[in-house]
Amino acid sequence: MAHQATIESPLHGLMAEFDSAQALLDAAHKVRSAGYTRTDAYSPMPIHGLAEALGMKERKVAPFVLAGGIAGMLAGYGLQYWTSVIAYPMNIGGRPLHSWVSFIPVTFELTILFAAFSAGISMIVLNGLPQPYHPVFNTARFSLASSSAFFLAIEATDPKFDAGQTAAFLASLHPREVVPVDH
Repeated sequence: MAHQATIESPLHGLMAEFDSAQALLDAAHKVRSAGYTRTDAYSPMPIHGLAEALGMKERKVAPFVLAGGIAGMLAGYGLQYWTSVIAYPMNIGGRPLHSWVSFIPVTFELTILFAAFSAGISMIVLNGLPQPYHPVFNTARFSLASSSAFFLAIEATDPKFDAGQTAAFLASLHPREVVPVDH
Protein backbone atom coordinates (compact mmCIF):
# COMPACT_ATOMS: atom_id res chain seq x y z
CA MET A 1 0.00 0.00 0.00
CA ALA A 2 1.41 3.38 -0.98
CA HIS A 3 2.08 5.85 1.78
CA GLN A 4 0.83 9.42 1.50
CA ALA A 5 2.98 11.76 3.55
CA THR A 6 1.26 14.50 5.45
CA ILE A 7 2.49 17.73 6.92
CA GLU A 8 2.94 15.93 10.25
CA SER A 9 5.12 13.20 8.73
CA PRO A 10 8.74 13.55 9.86
CA LEU A 11 10.00 11.87 6.69
CA HIS A 12 10.60 14.07 3.65
CA GLY A 13 11.76 11.12 1.55
CA LEU A 14 14.70 8.86 0.79
CA MET A 15 17.96 9.79 -0.88
CA ALA A 16 20.56 7.58 -2.56
CA GLU A 17 24.15 8.60 -3.24
CA PHE A 18 25.88 7.41 -6.40
CA ASP A 19 29.56 7.37 -7.35
CA SER A 20 29.29 8.72 -10.89
CA ALA A 21 27.14 10.82 -13.18
CA GLN A 22 26.36 7.80 -15.36
CA ALA A 23 25.21 5.79 -12.34
CA LEU A 24 22.92 8.66 -11.33
CA LEU A 25 21.53 8.95 -14.86
CA ASP A 26 20.89 5.19 -15.07
CA ALA A 27 19.20 5.23 -11.65
CA ALA A 28 17.02 8.19 -12.64
CA HIS A 29 15.81 6.28 -15.71
CA LYS A 30 14.99 3.22 -13.57
CA VAL A 31 13.21 5.29 -10.92
CA ARG A 32 11.07 6.97 -13.56
CA SER A 33 10.35 3.62 -15.24
CA ALA A 34 9.26 2.22 -11.87
CA GLY A 35 6.57 4.90 -11.68
CA TYR A 36 8.00 7.39 -9.21
CA THR A 37 7.16 10.97 -10.15
CA ARG A 38 8.16 13.14 -7.17
CA THR A 39 11.93 12.84 -7.59
CA ASP A 40 14.91 15.15 -7.74
CA ALA A 41 18.60 14.77 -8.51
CA TYR A 42 21.57 16.71 -7.20
CA SER A 43 24.97 16.76 -8.87
CA PRO A 44 28.06 18.99 -8.94
CA MET A 45 27.67 19.58 -12.69
CA PRO A 46 25.01 19.48 -15.39
CA ILE A 47 24.30 15.97 -16.67
CA HIS A 48 22.97 15.73 -20.21
CA GLY A 49 19.66 13.87 -20.24
CA LEU A 50 19.05 13.97 -16.48
CA ALA A 51 16.10 16.38 -16.66
CA GLU A 52 14.43 14.17 -19.25
CA ALA A 53 15.17 11.06 -17.17
CA LEU A 54 13.38 12.70 -14.24
CA GLY A 55 10.41 13.58 -16.44
CA MET A 56 11.02 17.33 -16.61
CA LYS A 57 10.17 18.04 -20.23
CA GLU A 58 8.39 21.37 -19.92
CA ARG A 59 10.20 24.56 -20.75
CA LYS A 60 8.43 27.01 -18.47
CA VAL A 61 10.78 29.99 -18.81
CA ALA A 62 10.44 30.44 -22.59
CA PRO A 63 6.93 31.98 -22.56
CA PHE A 64 8.07 34.53 -19.98
CA VAL A 65 11.08 35.44 -22.12
CA LEU A 66 8.83 35.87 -25.16
CA ALA A 67 6.40 38.03 -23.19
CA GLY A 68 9.27 40.12 -21.82
CA GLY A 69 10.71 40.59 -25.29
CA ILE A 70 7.37 41.65 -26.73
CA ALA A 71 6.81 44.03 -23.81
CA GLY A 72 10.27 45.53 -24.34
CA MET A 73 9.65 45.94 -28.05
CA LEU A 74 6.30 47.65 -27.48
CA ALA A 75 7.72 49.83 -24.70
CA GLY A 76 10.71 50.95 -26.77
CA TYR A 77 8.78 51.66 -29.92
CA GLY A 78 5.80 53.12 -28.08
CA LEU A 79 7.91 55.50 -26.01
CA GLN A 80 9.72 56.79 -29.10
CA TYR A 81 6.48 57.14 -31.04
CA TRP A 82 4.77 58.95 -28.19
CA THR A 83 7.74 61.26 -27.66
CA SER A 84 8.33 62.07 -31.34
CA VAL A 85 4.77 62.20 -32.68
CA ILE A 86 2.37 62.97 -29.82
CA ALA A 87 4.03 64.70 -26.87
CA TYR A 88 6.87 66.71 -28.42
CA PRO A 89 6.54 66.83 -32.21
CA MET A 90 9.36 68.77 -33.84
CA ASN A 91 9.72 69.35 -37.56
CA ILE A 92 13.47 69.28 -38.09
CA GLY A 93 14.63 69.57 -41.67
CA GLY A 94 11.30 68.36 -43.05
CA ARG A 95 11.79 64.83 -41.71
CA PRO A 96 8.65 62.85 -40.87
CA LEU A 97 7.60 62.75 -37.20
CA HIS A 98 7.10 58.99 -37.34
CA SER A 99 10.51 57.91 -38.63
CA TRP A 100 10.28 54.20 -37.84
CA VAL A 101 13.78 53.41 -39.14
CA SER A 102 15.37 55.58 -36.46
CA PHE A 103 13.28 53.81 -33.80
CA ILE A 104 14.82 50.38 -34.52
CA PRO A 105 18.01 50.54 -32.35
CA VAL A 106 16.22 51.50 -29.13
CA THR A 107 13.39 49.07 -29.86
CA PHE A 108 15.89 46.24 -30.37
CA GLU A 109 17.84 47.09 -27.22
CA LEU A 110 14.74 47.22 -25.02
CA THR A 111 13.50 43.95 -26.51
CA ILE A 112 16.74 42.23 -25.50
CA LEU A 113 16.86 43.96 -22.10
CA PHE A 114 13.30 43.05 -21.11
CA ALA A 115 13.71 39.48 -22.40
CA ALA A 116 16.92 39.03 -20.39
CA PHE A 117 15.37 40.41 -17.21
CA SER A 118 12.26 38.28 -17.61
CA ALA A 119 14.43 35.19 -18.21
CA GLY A 120 16.42 35.77 -15.04
CA ILE A 121 13.48 36.69 -12.85
CA SER A 122 11.22 33.88 -14.09
CA MET A 123 14.00 31.31 -13.66
CA ILE A 124 14.54 32.41 -10.06
CA VAL A 125 10.82 32.46 -9.25
CA LEU A 126 9.95 29.16 -10.99
CA ASN A 127 12.87 27.38 -9.28
CA GLY A 128 11.65 28.59 -5.89
CA LEU A 129 14.84 30.50 -5.22
CA PRO A 130 16.27 31.66 -2.97
CA GLN A 131 15.76 28.57 -0.87
CA PRO A 132 17.84 28.95 2.29
CA TYR A 133 16.50 25.68 3.75
CA HIS A 134 15.59 22.34 2.23
CA PRO A 135 15.29 19.02 4.11
CA VAL A 136 18.05 17.39 2.02
CA PHE A 137 20.52 19.83 3.61
CA ASN A 138 20.18 17.78 6.83
CA THR A 139 21.78 14.64 5.40
CA ALA A 140 25.37 14.07 6.42
CA ARG A 141 27.05 13.84 3.02
CA PHE A 142 24.87 16.24 1.04
CA SER A 143 27.49 18.98 1.19
CA LEU A 144 29.43 16.88 -1.34
CA ALA A 145 26.68 17.47 -3.93
CA SER A 146 28.44 20.67 -4.94
CA SER A 147 31.84 19.04 -5.40
CA SER A 148 31.97 15.30 -5.98
CA ALA A 149 28.81 13.34 -5.11
CA PHE A 150 25.63 12.50 -7.04
CA PHE A 151 22.28 12.15 -5.24
CA LEU A 152 18.82 10.98 -6.22
CA ALA A 153 15.88 11.69 -3.90
CA ILE A 154 12.36 10.31 -3.89
CA GLU A 155 9.91 12.40 -1.90
CA ALA A 156 7.48 10.88 0.59
CA THR A 157 4.66 12.75 -1.17
CA ASP A 158 5.07 10.52 -4.23
CA PRO A 159 1.91 8.42 -4.71
CA LYS A 160 3.98 5.24 -5.05
CA PHE A 161 6.18 5.94 -2.01
CA ASP A 162 6.36 3.32 0.72
CA ALA A 163 9.34 3.73 3.03
CA GLY A 164 10.34 0.06 3.08
CA GLN A 165 9.67 -0.76 -0.56
CA THR A 166 11.21 2.46 -1.83
CA ALA A 167 14.34 1.93 0.29
CA ALA A 168 14.67 -1.61 -1.08
CA PHE A 169 14.16 -0.36 -4.63
CA LEU A 170 16.82 2.34 -4.22
CA ALA A 171 19.20 -0.22 -2.70
CA SER A 172 18.70 -2.43 -5.78
CA LEU A 173 20.16 0.40 -7.91
CA HIS A 174 23.55 -0.14 -6.20
CA PRO A 175 24.08 3.27 -4.62
CA ARG A 176 26.83 4.07 -2.17
CA GLU A 177 24.15 4.44 0.51
CA VAL A 178 20.45 5.13 0.98
CA VAL A 179 19.49 7.54 3.74
CA PRO A 180 16.18 8.87 5.03
CA VAL A 181 15.63 12.60 4.67
CA ASP A 182 13.80 14.10 7.64
CA HIS A 183 11.90 17.38 7.60
